[in-house]
Amino acid sequence: MKKVVVMTGGSSGIGLQTAAALRDAGYRVYEISRRPSEIPGVQHISGDVTLEESVRSAVAAVMEAEGRIDILINNAGFGISGAAEYTDMDDARRQFDVNFFSMARMCAEVLPHMRKAGQGRILNLSSVAAAIPIPFQTFYSVSKAAVNAYTLALGNEVRPYGISVCAVMPGDIRTGFTAARKKANAGDAEYGGRVSRSVEKMEQDEKNGMEPAAVARFLCRLVGKKSVKPLYSLRTDYRFFVLLSRILPVRLLNWLVYQLYAR
Repeated sequence: MKKVVVMTGGSSGIGLQTAAALRDAGYRVYEISRRPSEIPGVQHISGDVTLEESVRSAVAAVMEAEGRIDILINNAGFGISGAAEYTDMDDARRQFDVNFFSMARMCAEVLPHMRKAGQGRILNLSSVAAAIPIPFQTFYSVSKAAVNAYTLALGNEVRPYGISVCAVMPGDIRTGFTAARKKANAGDAEYGGRVSRSVEKMEQDEKNGMEPAAVARFLCRLVGKKSVKPLYSLRTDYRFFVLLSRILPVRLLNWLVYQLYAR
């Protein structure tokens, strides 16, 4: 029997590539997103993961069709940038609603079915910015740090039921995520042009980053592994940066980040 995968944000970028890779690996794949998606062999469910009723309806549709959900991949997300002082709190709330609370909604809806089955795996898409917060990308970094904390705590809550939970922290990726970022330059003059300089450098790094297909292959391997670690980072350099975040004094690490992204 083919395992059933439910994925959010599967209509573009990492999500689209991952949905196709899982399909090719023999999984039954359902992707939930607001935008239409036509990936041959992948079932699209139109839904807004920021709305509880939409999440409930989407999960119910998969259960009615398949009777099971073996893997959940929480991939939906977007980014905002700008000085924290000048960030509109409505934008900050939207950032958390999409990046964090949509993940929590999906988990809350899927977990009862996994517990009943006595097995399941949840993969949450996080970011290296969770371990190394990026200035002028403050609320994005905090939302991803919340994803990591949630993943670690939830993993211990559901461990006795045969359910494993992990978060994957990609670094810079070449996707439409860069163009979709909501950029706010308010306060750039007061900050000496540092807001625009930082975002420009960050976006240049993204444009030179990894291909989304590489992340998709990594996620596909994690789905099939017998057991998983709580947190993963991709590529040797990003693994090194995450290691530095654990072993360097916080003051030194934050000074290095300042040199890179805040001068």
